[in-house]
Amino acid sequence: MNSDCVFCKVVAGQLPCVKVFENEHVVSFMDIYPAADGHCLVVLKRHAPTVAEARDEELAAAILAAKKLGAAVMKATDSPGFNILQSNDRVAGQVIFHVHFHVIPRKADDGLNFVHNRFKAEMPGLETVSERIKAHLKK
Repeated sequence: MNSDCVFCKVVAGQLPCVKVFENEHVVSFMDIYPAADGHCLVVLKRHAPTVAEARDEELAAAILAAKKLGAAVMKATDSPGFNILQSNDRVAGQVIFHVHFHVIPRKADDGLNFVHNRFKAEMPGLETVSERIKAHLKK
């Protein structure tokens, strides 16, 4: 546990939450600053700042919990879809440095926009970046 981490305090029962799901590796609760009605968080029980520090079994449990919650949230909020969002590091928008996934129900014209500026990539550039990535996967 990291004594300065708000999610560690929630996991330890030192801060209140409205819990929806829990298993060996994760706890899920309602987001107190929801992007939409039904917005839940799936939080690792063990402190890990980013997915790079998380254990494989924790991440597997988290994504399976997010899948299960997404289906339940869609039904509970009468939403046809949902987003699963996860950020690593401040530059990616991470605010609380404890691995967590947002499960956000979506409806048509809900005003939420998670789409980034996109561009058509050229094959040579994709191949160059791909080779750099593959080199790091071998380490």
